[in-house]
Amino acid sequence: MEAGSPVFWASVLLPVAVGFAAWLAGPRGEGRVKAYAAASLLSLALPMAYVVYYAASGALSEGVLDPLYFRVAPGLGTVALALDALSAPVVFGVSLVTAIVALYSVPYMRVRLEELKREGSEPPGMGVYFLLYNLFAASMLGMALSTNLVEFYVFMELTLVASFLLIAYYGYGERGRIALLYFIWTHVGAVILLAGIVYYGIKAGTFDYLSVPSLEPVVVEPLLGGAAKTVAALMLAGLFVKMAVVGVHMWLPYAHAEAPTPISALLSPNLIGLAGYAAARFVASAFPGVLLSWRDALVALGFATIVYGGLVALTQVDFKRLLAYSSVSQMGYILVGVGSMTKMGIAGAMLFYLSHAVGKAILFMTAGVFIATLHGLRDIRRMGGLARLYPKTAAAALFGFLSLTGTPPAPGFWAELLILLGLLSVYGGSSGSFLLAAAALLLALSVTAAYSFITMKRVFYGRPRVEEAPRESGLMEASLVALVVAGLLVFLAANVFIGPFKDSAALNAIELAAGSAAGAG
Repeated sequence: MEAGSPVFWASVLLPVAVGFAAWLAGPRGEGRVKAYAAASLLSLALPMAYVVYYAASGALSEGVLDPLYFRVAPGLGTVALALDALSAPVVFGVSLVTAIVALYSVPYMRVRLEELKREGSEPPGMGVYFLLYNLFAASMLGMALSTNLVEFYVFMELTLVASFLLIAYYGYGERGRIALLYFIWTHVGAVILLAGIVYYGIKAGTFDYLSVPSLEPVVVEPLLGGAAKTVAALMLAGLFVKMAVVGVHMWLPYAHAEAPTPISALLSPNLIGLAGYAAARFVASAFPGVLLSWRDALVALGFATIVYGGLVALTQVDFKRLLAYSSVSQMGYILVGVGSMTKMGIAGAMLFYLSHAVGKAILFMTAGVFIATLHGLRDIRRMGGLARLYPKTAAAALFGFLSLTGTPPAPGFWAELLILLGLLSVYGGSSGSFLLAAAALLLALSVTAAYSFITMKRVFYGRPRVEEAPRESGLMEASLVALVVAGLLVFLAANVFIGPFKDSAALNAIELAAGSAAGAG
């Protein structure tokens, strides 16, 4: 069905307009900065409203197309934005986190700009920050709503440019070098993906991965013949770099740890997870037979990513670097879900995106509270007993770690349950396969629980090491509380997202195509 108005395009363009207004006005006073933060919050929260509306109306299973779409040059397909059951948790997660972090940014960036000036730097002010922040957030929404590979790629490159400048201007340590490292690594991934996209478009005669206006997935595997594996491999390799799968993850701990913390809260849960979404959205849909033949390898790679990232996280003493390695680990769960090539597994991966967005954003925001109010404190060895000074932050952090481990009342519980059911449907028929999958899952969950709750204990409990009274961090703590409340509501109302999965046209098409490929094999 078509939306009644171009609300999807409005939700992408409105935050950018707010950002340009902030840049042109050059907000300097506290009141003006807060006004632009509030305007950013409202514009970025719009997608949450329409996701809930279309879920309640039952339209997500079929999909909703923005009425403003147009065909570009012959062979390039149609530029359009659409929402369905597969993209709804992703769009909601991007909207929720970017909206709340926009408000959190005000006190945090005030402190950060003061620090940079004391260091002798002259960074751009809050007007440029909000321009880049809103461009970054809106481009992620564009990626999640796109229906065309060229369109997706353009939005993806916009996220890279905006996030690169945010790190280079406002980051920590050797921020220029780290921003360049981030740019080169992720751009190489983008170029590899682009090679697959070009091959896809030439052979298929279109770059659409959803037909417009029907929103049916475009399956190009039969058209490519023997080249299908090459194209799928190029696409996955590029997305794996963006996703920071083990083996091509080396850039992530530097970029995410040294970015300004509000941007870390967007990079780790939102941006890298979009590569997992893309793997489901157009690689699994276009090449179901190829991915089915790679199922065991993809699932194994997913578990290896979970365990490796978790074990390295356990060795970290820098709080933000620990959270960065945790993000590597968490991407493994999304890869396991997508790699299962089952309806439940992919649905679980998309819901996991939302859960990870909430949980990891909370944890990075927690780290930011300490950095902003305790003179840059990041060393876990100098923490301990902080629950006494920061009871609200401690409660929020606990919810964040519960989200990572999939423990109720965090929404990760439903996501991990769906991923587990997807794995059981694949490996439950053979006792050997079942035992191997169960052992891998037990190890993965154990490692995740270990770094989560050991870190919680080291940071918030035990002998207090911080004696001074912290500076007031009211707006940051209020943002944390708001995100926790939103996470609880997602847990309680998870059927808003799970319900549409049952009759999802996109998931049904993947399941049907995978079943046909398995039968033909």
